[in-house]
Amino acid sequence: MKNAFPLLCVVVSLAFLAASCQDGAQQQDLYFTVEQSDLPIYVTATGELDAKNSVKIRGPQGMRAAGIYETTLSDIVPEGTILSAGDYVASLDRTELANKISSIQTELDKIQTQLDQAKIDTAIELRGLRDQLINTEFSLREKRLQADLNRYEAQAIIRQSQLDLERTERDFEQLQQQYLLKQEQAEAKIREIQTQQRQQMNELNIMTSLSQEFNIYAPEDGMLIYARTWGGKVEPGSRITAWNPVVAELPDLTDMISKTYVNEVDISKIRRGQDVVVTLDAFPDNQYNGSVIKVANIGEEVNGYDAKVFEVIVQIAVPDSIMRPAMTTSNEIKVYTHQDVLFVPLEAVYSDSLTYVYKHIGNRLVKQEVITGPASSNHIVIAHGLEAGEEVLISLPKDNEEYDFYPLDPNIKEAIRLRLQEELAERMREARQKEEAVKDVEVPQRSGSGDDMIIIIN
Repeated sequence: MKNAFPLLCVVVSLAFLAASCQDGAQQQDLYFTVEQSDLPIYVTATGELDAKNSVKIRGPQGMRAAGIYETTLSDIVPEGTILSAGDYVASLDRTELANKISSIQTELDKIQTQLDQAKIDTAIELRGLRDQLINTEFSLREKRLQADLNRYEAQAIIRQSQLDLERTERDFEQLQQQYLLKQEQAEAKIREIQTQQRQQMNELNIMTSLSQEFNIYAPEDGMLIYARTWGGKVEPGSRITAWNPVVAELPDLTDMISKTYVNEVDISKIRRGQDVVVTLDAFPDNQYNGSVIKVANIGEEVNGYDAKVFEVIVQIAVPDSIMRPAMTTSNEIKVYTHQDVLFVPLEAVYSDSLTYVYKHIGNRLVKQEVITGPASSNHIVIAHGLEAGEEVLISLPKDNEEYDFYPLDPNIKEAIRLRLQEELAERMREARQKEEAVKDVEVPQRSGSGDDMIIIIN
């Protein structure tokens, strides 16, 4: 695939060697011998392995309901530990929760005291009213008896006895109503206190249950991988929020991906369906084929990059058993291989109103107009204007001499441009076919800006 490049290195090295041998002091111009071969165009980006699917190991789901919005990860088992379902994974700091439980218990004690006092006050008050009712009832009987005895007395005495009786009856009725009212008020007050007590008890039960969840256990079998956030990898001392309480993951190692980033300059070259070669940095002899299935639409700023980059995800369809999350990968995305073409280094091509190279003819230099095609990071295709075996200067001439200019025939130039357009259209058709082949591949979702680019590894 890259047979042209060792040959290129030999040619350039020989040019350097020849230059260094002449006079031993004065540096000579460097030339490149035009070769005709395949020119692969690649975009290379560093990535990191991850699982496409994983089981999230989360902290308590009820933290927000308990008014706890973040806490600290106190302890977690070493990353890479093989776990069985139910095994201990991690624990969270209970300081804030313990303070809340203590506060609730204090409030419960206070409420219980209020409840006891309310019952005592009610009992005392109602007993006083009952005593008054009993006394008034005795007084009422006396008044009735007195009224019966005074039936044959003077009219004034009878009237007075009747008034005393009515007054006593009214007092008795008022006391009865007052007793019932006080009883209802006391019951309502006690119910209110008991309601507060139940609320606090419910909250205490929630807090107690939540406290048990601060010890986190594996939901199923798997290898433990620490969760990653915008702040980096979760580890002891990390803050765990109520909105995203994930502390670790159990990745599905049978379905791996590699996440990477492509810079702004190269992202325009990337299309879904392009072939990819993925190499594990830890095992450089191991390579895996793949294809791009999604390209990010929006760039993002990432630490370690000077400009905005676009996320790339590499999916391993048949992963190797040596693959582990967080392993570093080198992803070589094959944009296109131009077959049997002429090409020269980018440094050999110059442009003002026309595009040209400095070509060596015999013992002199001339400015040869050329038509260029696609370019890689180091070389550019010469569609017309040069032939294999010719030598071109790969640096500006040392003098200011005027060189003869060899233009191209305008008719030939137009024909070449039309041919290049047809070749581009053909490449686009091939690219669309490759895109169609991967359109149904499942894409893992992510939070944050931009879409994903995914590369399937065969």
